[in-house]
Amino acid sequence: MMNDIPDKITLELDRPCYTGSVQRLYDVPGHPGYLVSETTAGGSVFDVGAIFNIEGSDVGRAGFRHLVFQELQKPEAWSALARELSAEGELLRRDESGLVEKVLSGFSGNGALTHHAGMIDRNSGRVHRRGFPPRPSNLTLIRKYRVEKPALMKVLGWHFYDYEKYHHIDGYVIPLEYIVRLGITSGSSVLKKYNALSEAHKKEYLNELGLDRPLSPWSRFDYPVVDLTTKYEPEDRNISRQEAALISGADGDVFARSMVMAVLGACLLKRIFAGMGLFLWDMKWEIAREGDALVFVDTIDTDSVRVTFNLASGDRMHFVHFNKQSMRDYYRIMHPEWYSAVNEAKKAAARTGRPFTEILAEGQEKSGYPPTPVVDERFLDIQKQKFSVIQAFIQGRYQDIRREAGRIARLELDYYLAAGRKEEYEALNSAPVS
Repeated sequence: MMNDIPDKITLELDRPCYTGSVQRLYDVPGHPGYLVSETTAGGSVFDVGAIFNIEGSDVGRAGFRHLVFQELQKPEAWSALARELSAEGELLRRDESGLVEKVLSGFSGNGALTHHAGMIDRNSGRVHRRGFPPRPSNLTLIRKYRVEKPALMKVLGWHFYDYEKYHHIDGYVIPLEYIVRLGITSGSSVLKKYNALSEAHKKEYLNELGLDRPLSPWSRFDYPVVDLTTKYEPEDRNISRQEAALISGADGDVFARSMVMAVLGACLLKRIFAGMGLFLWDMKWEIAREGDALVFVDTIDTDSVRVTFNLASGDRMHFVHFNKQSMRDYYRIMHPEWYSAVNEAKKAAARTGRPFTEILAEGQEKSGYPPTPVVDERFLDIQKQKFSVIQAFIQGRYQDIRREAGRIARLELDYYLAAGRKEEYEALNSAPVS
């Protein structure tokens, strides 16, 4: 697979075939099986669309993506992870089927399959499968996989989604997001759901997740947990493993491998972030299916992970996000009225089946919803510095990258202190030092 990767391509970036909130995709002349991904500096939160820009984030995200996918493809990276997991023992001990060890062994021999072909030199069009161009760019070459959306069905005022087509196609992106959790943050959807349940239902939910102790914010798991949501419905919908298996279009064996693949990929990513002194809490994968082969696809960057620098200050540990959660919390803390309006629009969308962005825009025009806020430039500068650290890590430029990450984490904490929002920030992102 992917033995036809071009060494060099002609860049034609005037007509994207897809424009998203954080990337644009382009067809590749002469290579119909590939796409050019152009990462943008725009940022999106709460699925509202691109509403802010962080200078340098386009190259930073593309560079980190290129680093991660190279690691996924390396047999030696998986062999190192296998030794680490054997020493820790907990994940392999839980694997009664032997599937984890089987998948890990395969990756250790051949690497994992990914859709990522390399980073493109913007000046020459050369595709760098390994290493980086002299000047890293925001362009990557990716293999194209079929994206099919479920059909929306309406009857008697109800609506549902028909996934039957996925059982008859091949070479497609499985319509799921595989969220792998290594711990629980205060903003976790799993924690919110858990806290809303009765005591009896909490036990059932823990059993469904495969956990044996109550959930609490900023606690780490002994082994990864996979949470599944829909991918192509207007709102990501949390679903059970049983429903996920049915709508995936894959048979039981292939679906089981996709779950294991997501877990092992998260374990590998955790090792990468640890090199910067950051802790990975959760992340999401998308996986494509080509026959019985499974392929890591989509993006892996600060839009799809939750990582923190853990900063002790006084009698509390502060968890400073080096990912998009930092921007989510900014809007929630500094602009709570707008944040409430977004949630209200999402509830209306769930009832009606209409896109919530339409409802939000309509509310801003007619119903008194606050306008979309402008982000403080001082806060954006802190986020820019986070991407500089990521770039420095990729290129090996800092002598002590953990110290630099800690300095930036302190800047973010001081921002909220100066704004008089210490209490709100600590309610979301801190815990007593144990």
